[in-house]
Amino acid sequence: MSSPLTDAVRSLRHAGLDAVREFVSRTYYAVRPATPDPDPVLERDWDLLVVLDACRADVFAEVVGAGDYDLPTTETATSQGSTSKEWLSAVFGSADDDALAEVAYVTGNPYSTKMLDLSRFGHVDEVWRDGWDDDRGTIPPRPITNRAIEAGREQDTDRMVVHYMQPHFPSIVDGDDDGIALDDWGAQPMSVWEELRFGHRDVDDVWESYRRNLEAVLEDVELLLSNVDAERVVVTADHGNAFGEHYIFGHPGGVGIPALREVPWSVTAATDEGTHDPAADAEPTETTDEEVTDSTVEDRLESLGYRT
Repeated sequence: MSSPLTDAVRSLRHAGLDAVREFVSRTYYAVRPATPDPDPVLERDWDLLVVLDACRADVFAEVVGAGDYDLPTTETATSQGSTSKEWLSAVFGSADDDALAEVAYVTGNPYSTKMLDLSRFGHVDEVWRDGWDDDRGTIPPRPITNRAIEAGREQDTDRMVVHYMQPHFPSIVDGDDDGIALDDWGAQPMSVWEELRFGHRDVDDVWESYRRNLEAVLEDVELLLSNVDAERVVVTADHGNAFGEHYIFGHPGGVGIPALREVPWSVTAATDEGTHDPAADAEPTETTDEEVTDSTVEDRLESLGYRT
């Protein structure tokens, strides 16, 4: 199990004082009430909740403002966690059974199987089980979009949550790796966050890769919103990402800085125009539910940069 201390010890071999600064910052901002009370997601008004994994509110506003997207950017929310684990637990873990029974959950995040009692939901589709791309080390948006459109057309739940993995690294457009710490003996290559932390990558370069990864998933969000019916749609994130604020990189758990807790809250609507056929667009996969073992889950979480 990873912790700020073990992460710092690993990083000391490479960065010395910089690693100490990050460890002190993580510890300080994990205990200091640095953000206002989080916004309770399930208690907010929405029919369709689109979750962009690790999406900062400022980058969302920057990308949407520069592109041809029909999404407002003025409103933000305070996340209920600084990692997917924290967010899933806070949002769904203690939710009322009746409330979850009216929710369809379509997800690309493998933490769904570790953090949630999925039997409480009205419908669950863990798309990461058979839509995973081993070469990219993540799940691209299209399998999630296709399955969400199918769920929107076929399921009879009142609400739906669609959890994309982008803009979380690895980047599906630039091939960037992710991760929070090195292996104990340094055998694993540096992640993009470690490269950035230790000065091997330029902030502008990583920022641009992150933006491009967000642009890629927003194209699929547009496709989704024109092929499901939802009177009130919210596009948000489970948490943000730190690019060196307070010497923090990535998204460690239990940290309350705005870079990790301020997320988009973009309210719009969706109309099924019937322009997309998910069955015709689906790519054949070799992975089946029976082949997804506990080890598979751990491997996929690690490829996303999580130490479990």
